Amino acid sequence: MNIRTAIPEDAHAAVPLLFEAIGDITYILMGTNDADQALDAMTAFFSQPANRLSYENCTVVEIGGRIAGAMLAYHGSRLDELDRPLLERIASLTGDRNLTFPREAMENEYYLDSIAVDQDFRGQGLGKQLMKAFEAEGAKQGYARLSLIVELGNENAKGLYSKQGYRADGHQLEIAGHLYEHMVKQLD
Repeated sequence: MNIRTAIPEDAHAAVPLLFEAIGDITYILMGTNDADQALDAMTAFFSQPANRLSYENCTVVEIGGRIAGAMLAYHGSRLDELDRPLLERIASLTGDRNLTFPREAMENEYYLDSIAVDQDFRGQGLGKQLMKAFEAEGAKQGYARLSLIVELGNENAKGLYSKQGYRADGHQLEIAGHLYEHMVKQLD
């Protein structure tokens, strides 16, 4: 098993995993309701620097030369900068220059945007390994607060995060017609 920072060439394997993890939010970020168009746009963004979906913000776990899992993470203070290219794409498609995305991360948080494990590798603890990598990177960068969101009603995921020290902070947000709960963990 090899956990490493993604490279642009990982798009073919990492993007479908991230697309699955991000779910309906992908359509908002890409400005289209068409799955093929959203996947193509997401792949293009993954291959470019300086956006929330970039390989620069992605960590992958590789087993036997195959990408078995992927996660996106970045600091909340960078969210406006990282979303700008996505909002510019939507503006070019729709003409709407006033669109904003719901704020998933606070300014003082290292944020786990999404995490996914290929179905062929599930049940092997790879998600937990990626979570450990996320937390280790947050500590390495000197961030004291980690965060993520979990869909309300997804008690399995919430339970997993709670066991790892994440606590709901009372903040909820609606994205793509789904309600999410904001969870945080303080690093010592």
